[in-house]
Amino acid sequence: MPKVQMPQLGESVAEGTIGKWLKKPGDHVDKYEPIVEVITDKVNAEVPSPFEGTLTEILVQEGETVPNNTDIAVIEGAAADAAAAPAPADSKSAPTEAKPEPAAGPYGAGTGPGGSDESPQRSLEQPDAQPASVQAAPSQTAVAAPTKPGGNGASAAAYSGPTTPAVRRLAREHGVDLSMVAGSGHGGRVTREDVMKFVESGGAQAAAGKAPAAAPAAKGASAPSAPPAPSPVAQGDSLKTASPMRKAIAAQMTKALAIPVAYTVVEVDMSGVVALREATKGTYASREGIGLTYDAIVAKATVEALKTHADLNGHYTDEGHWRRAAVNLGIAVAVDDGLVVPVIKDADRLSVHGLNRQIRDLADKARAGKLSLDDISGGTFTLDNTGWTGSLITQPIINAPQVGILTMESIVKRPVVVPTSPTTDAIAVKPMMYMCLGFDHRATDGAQAGRFIADVKRWLEAVDSSTAVW
Repeated sequence: MPKVQMPQLGESVAEGTIGKWLKKPGDHVDKYEPIVEVITDKVNAEVPSPFEGTLTEILVQEGETVPNNTDIAVIEGAAADAAAAPAPADSKSAPTEAKPEPAAGPYGAGTGPGGSDESPQRSLEQPDAQPASVQAAPSQTAVAAPTKPGGNGASAAAYSGPTTPAVRRLAREHGVDLSMVAGSGHGGRVTREDVMKFVESGGAQAAAGKAPAAAPAAKGASAPSAPPAPSPVAQGDSLKTASPMRKAIAAQMTKALAIPVAYTVVEVDMSGVVALREATKGTYASREGIGLTYDAIVAKATVEALKTHADLNGHYTDEGHWRRAAVNLGIAVAVDDGLVVPVIKDADRLSVHGLNRQIRDLADKARAGKLSLDDISGGTFTLDNTGWTGSLITQPIINAPQVGILTMESIVKRPVVVPTSPTTDAIAVKPMMYMCLGFDHRATDGAQAGRFIADVKRWLEAVDSSTAVW
């Protein structure tokens, strides 16, 4: 009987989470008609049916995470198409529409909506186009889990009923004996929601008093160290369950900590950039229908510098340092309770206007949940605007496997010393902005990184009201 399998939604993605079933048992589905929304660390994608027929059985429930190629549904009446391989999510013959998801991604302090006409520096925020590889689901072999103080003494992994590795991990984290949880999934399968309801209802604490005393450790054997117990729950406390996006961001951040990142900061005189925007914004808005943002101008300076600093435009892998020919600029965008980094492909070939239009369009797609897998893939460097929050200096987290990320901070008027002659100086008030470059020290060094950010600064400080926008 033909079955639908969990597809691989992007390179290095090993598993997916069922976000929402778009069809229910008994519904007729056409070939390539979206039947389920799958969540990964990179994107939310509507997965099409690989064949036509009637959806008779759902094998994996919403909220459950399973490895690629796992059977997730059964479709009857599709014998003619049974030999056909499941269509990939990005197949041209079976287009899918995706929603932003992280991965992947890194990333500096929160940033806001990109391309805001009202606040020209409000912009974007992070995870990268190429988040780090997702770890494959752990084996379902039963392994004794350490007992959490105050939790259930029974091992969650000792349960042999139907469930998934992700649910077992969740049960171990909360000290829950899965044999005591009523499963609401197919065939009595225990889902994440079942475990969380059990925990929130106090089931784990109640079961703790009934658990048998742990057997004394064998002489000479080292007992596994128990994870720290959660703080006691007090009145008014509430548990905000991590969304798939937050979990993916957490995984990416944890992985990023293994990267030896170094930082360098410069201060940029933005007088010319401010003058250009002020001189152009009226004409630009009436002609293009959108506002001209600082993000686009800084993006132009960044891609121009990347063209001559190949070490910063690349990926660091176990094979070595891949210096990419294409300059694909990731622009970090803040979305509801998360971050995503859509990518401007061949950004070095675009004008300031071209970059501004791409930033606006990608940010709009991100917030509407319309990003495709292609929109967030292939990034070679990331630009992050943390300045819209009022931030002065941010240490961004690299969007692995990229080797560099650059932040633009608040543009603030400050008194600065300016030379008035070879021998005299004066104090002037100028719009100044800090920029922080984070770089992977395995791939490049401080001198190279310093020359790159100096070129970005030099380009920005050379801007004036006559600089070309189109």
